[in-house]
Amino acid sequence: MVSSPVAHCPWPSAPGSIEPVPELEGVKMTVGSKDFTEQIVLGYVIEFAMAAAGADVRDLTNIQGSNSTRDAQLNGQIDLAYEYTGTGWINYLGNETPLPDSQAQFEAVRDADLAANDMVWTDPAPMNNTYALAMSKETAEKTGVKTVSDYAKLVESDPGAAVTCVETEFNVRQDGYPGLAAKYGFDASRAQRQILQTGIIYQATADGDQCKFGEVFTTDGRIIALDLVLLDDDLQFFPKYNPALVMKKDFAEAHPQVAEVMAPISERLTNEVMTELNRQVDVDGKEPADVARDWLVSEGFVTAQ
Repeated sequence: MVSSPVAHCPWPSAPGSIEPVPELEGVKMTVGSKDFTEQIVLGYVIEFAMAAAGADVRDLTNIQGSNSTRDAQLNGQIDLAYEYTGTGWINYLGNETPLPDSQAQFEAVRDADLAANDMVWTDPAPMNNTYALAMSKETAEKTGVKTVSDYAKLVESDPGAAVTCVETEFNVRQDGYPGLAAKYGFDASRAQRQILQTGIIYQATADGDQCKFGEVFTTDGRIIALDLVLLDDDLQFFPKYNPALVMKKDFAEAHPQVAEVMAPISERLTNEVMTELNRQVDVDGKEPADVARDWLVSEGFVTAQ
């Protein structure tokens, strides 16, 4: 049970291309999110869009952890949230092997979660917030590494030149470093690793002293701010984490207009867009709600009040 107080959506928005929908006028709905920047921004994107459509929106963003957010949705505390296909497939549905094709992964999650839990997944956004290995431009030039296959060869030939910083969970997860080593055929025990907190890895990788390579998330705004270079996952090991709007079946059937309003918004959420929105929060220090509303205004979905 999530104990956070539920507040009305702050910062009202007015219609733009999203016009008032008579069927949604005054409909009470609660929007949730997990407790990291991208999720909070996406939660506010839903809130402003639904408010512009006429709904009476409550805010329950910033829930700690994926499992708590999922439980809040299953027990009806929240009606709407953006969830990631990879999280649904692996964390919630208990599968160990991700599907490398984004559409196949989405369809598998959509069908299985509906059958097992009466949860409806709408078409996902093109953005993919998955794991990646990153390096500074200087490291890229010195090593010639462009792909994870190149990195694997470097680990085997010169482990000291491939010191890699990872956070604790990634170091042991099968969709993290152990699985990466198995997929790319290098000996994980030869790899020199430093265990750091996620937020420290980005700067340490950019500095290139403590970390030549680092574990990152592909839509993190610090990738742009620190001019990091992502290694190409040429064997497509990392799971696809495309966000899709998720709601319970009874809510989706009662309010089909919600999916219709959100569809064009999801279509605009590319890696480039999301990375920039994350950067505005994590680097520039802007409020997630302001960033979400300003983006919706810039895209013409809503107008500022």
